[in-house]
Amino acid sequence: MKQCPVSFSEKIRLFSRDYLKCCLYILSPDAPELRHKFTKKLFSKLIGSSQVLEDFLDFHGAKNNNDWYLYRELSAAVRHLSLGGYAQKHIQNRLVFYGLGEVETFEAEGAGTLDFLITSLRKIAPVILDEAGRLGIQIPETRFDASDFPGITTDERFEYNIDAEEKTEQKKHIVKVSSEFLSIAKHFDRFRFYEPYDLEKIRTLVPDMINEVEVRRYEMLVHNLQSSFDTYVIQGGYAFRRRKLRALRSHFSVVFHILQMMGRLLHFYERHLHEAGYKDIYKKARNQLSFLVDPDVLLDRTINYGLYHVCHFLSHGKDVAREILNENIERASIEVGVPIPRGFHSRPSLLVAKIVQHYGGQVELCVGDGRFDASSVLDIQWAGGKIQNENISKVCFEGDVRSLRDLEVLSGVNYGEDSMGNGIPLPKELNYLKE
Repeated sequence: MKQCPVSFSEKIRLFSRDYLKCCLYILSPDAPELRHKFTKKLFSKLIGSSQVLEDFLDFHGAKNNNDWYLYRELSAAVRHLSLGGYAQKHIQNRLVFYGLGEVETFEAEGAGTLDFLITSLRKIAPVILDEAGRLGIQIPETRFDASDFPGITTDERFEYNIDAEEKTEQKKHIVKVSSEFLSIAKHFDRFRFYEPYDLEKIRTLVPDMINEVEVRRYEMLVHNLQSSFDTYVIQGGYAFRRRKLRALRSHFSVVFHILQMMGRLLHFYERHLHEAGYKDIYKKARNQLSFLVDPDVLLDRTINYGLYHVCHFLSHGKDVAREILNENIERASIEVGVPIPRGFHSRPSLLVAKIVQHYGGQVELCVGDGRFDASSVLDIQWAGGKIQNENISKVCFEGDVRSLRDLEVLSGVNYGEDSMGNGIPLPKELNYLKE
């Protein structure tokens, strides 16, 4: 192997320099008040410097070395807590632009979460400096100061002088984004709760039901939603004039950044605080990290702040998503037969409602002069009574053409029943009804 002209001891000094300068700055007494000290620029420096150091240590085998393992674990802790802090700081900076209505509780809970992350980083910094000294890494003689990490806000704003462009096929993309928002919100309904969970309950959820993989999956879905919106619907950012679209974007944007924070905290909990492995060195490092970053508070902030508000904003965004969807869907009507021989009893009604709920756009079941909500099983069964009493053999569905297309398929197989009323396999186009 070709010999490297720069020794490991020199390189570890170089790879640790900015990281240690951040630690010295965090602990300095002459800097701004803590919340103001931890700007996005400081979090960004902590993320970048800890990541490159962690990569350097992993390359040299620190994960399997008694002397270097803790130094490596501390760099991972700084990176993940800073990633969470960056996301939370972003929410704090942008909250005024979101226009989400009454957010006092959300703002206060977010500030408390940010304080926890900052306090944890403040506890970790002196341990990092001690550990660097033990390992013979030179501590920098200078540190960063407040002028290196200004906050992002000022009193000035650029003039709004570019009108958002009406894009070709915009309606198609608005329908897609609105439907996907409703679909994600529906999946999160199962996690919704109204009072803070105690730790015993939280530990039944994490990591079995709520974990890094699951949260990152939703983070990606919401990120894709935001990306589609900004690329195909409107590029006007927070100043665009279409109030409803702005409101919808605000709801999935704040959810995206909360999920970002939750994902980093859950990763840190699961990888570094929860599963320690069987070696004493791993357990010792976990205990030290648990002393510096309280796992109970971390879980509380992740669930009682993060998950609670993800569910809250997804639920509150449903109305505006439905309104936008119904203003932009392509509408039509179809005439189909009623289920034979039992009419709209439980199974056919449920399948019709699931199709309409899947797409989210409005569809009505029209029976004579009566109009019934086709997304409601009860409404369809109510219509079923009228159909039976008046001996009607055909009905009309009006609304979202996407639902109508699948309702035609469903009616083509007698709503999933044979002539005896037994269930039969559905066509592959309707596989999503099995979920």
